Amino acid sequence: MNDPVYHIPALLNECLNGLNIKPDGTYVDVTFGGGGHSRAIIECLSSLGHLYGMDQDIDAWRNRIDDPRFTFVLSNFAYLKNFLRFYGVPSVDGILADLGVSFHHFDDQERGFSFRFDGQLDMRMNQSSTLDARQVVATYSEERLADVFYLYGELRQSRQLARAIVRARAQRSIDTTLQLIEVVRPLVRPNQEKKELAQLFQALRIEVNHEIDVLKRLLQQSLEVLRPGGRLVIITYHSLEDRLVKNFMRTGNVEGHVIKDFYGRIEAPLVLVNNKVIVPSDDEVTQNPRARSAKLRIAEKVC
Repeated sequence: MNDPVYHIPALLNECLNGLNIKPDGTYVDVTFGGGGHSRAIIECLSSLGHLYGMDQDIDAWRNRIDDPRFTFVLSNFAYLKNFLRFYGVPSVDGILADLGVSFHHFDDQERGFSFRFDGQLDMRMNQSSTLDARQVVATYSEERLADVFYLYGELRQSRQLARAIVRARAQRSIDTTLQLIEVVRPLVRPNQEKKELAQLFQALRIEVNHEIDVLKRLLQQSLEVLRPGGRLVIITYHSLEDRLVKNFMRTGNVEGHVIKDFYGRIEAPLVLVNNKVIVPSDDEVTQNPRARSAKLRIAEKVC
């Protein structure tokens, strides 16, 4: 089942160029979503090429592609290496990750990803997961909530927000997006309301889905499954993700620790294909406003 408005693929041509697709090659789109990137990749493949599409959301599975060159894997990309081994794939020629949240998720008020609608505090990408945003808001200590808002939302008033939530939930449960907004609105600057609410919801979503941890696992596994000359192509949307990806592509580790040989030459398993980050054109942003914050980084495995 295909939904043409599920998600508009960001930086599509730039991603295809970055993957440097070989017609007979093997590729993985670890964030299948609506399949926009995947369909374009398949068009570049011969009958001998193959694409694996991964997504943990059952809605993405319903949108899968019916093509012998395509295999859908209903799983979190943190398990990339395991599933490639399951399918008998020792290595691949390219990995694509678009870390953005799709139109589909933001526009589905029942999923609770957006502050624009009143819905249940959910935010789970994997609907079978036991942890949702309501549980985070209801059970995390004030200190832990403050850390989530500061680390994942980069909110300066993180402690005040956490304190307000803990006080409010002592009076009544906070079950919906609107109830949460009512609690935090006095602490949000009126001229920055949309931005700061977006940061708050981003923080909760990252915590619920363990997004930083699974990104680290993907990056580490990419070195094990990419062939020499294989490409790692990643689109990020906020500074937390982008910092990890940039560090990893430059040094081979998410901390950004530079390792040098005896002669002082930098030793890294990847080499940057684009030294300058690629961003959408003005025309693309006009057609797809959610691509505005997209940043594309590309690296090639050298060893």
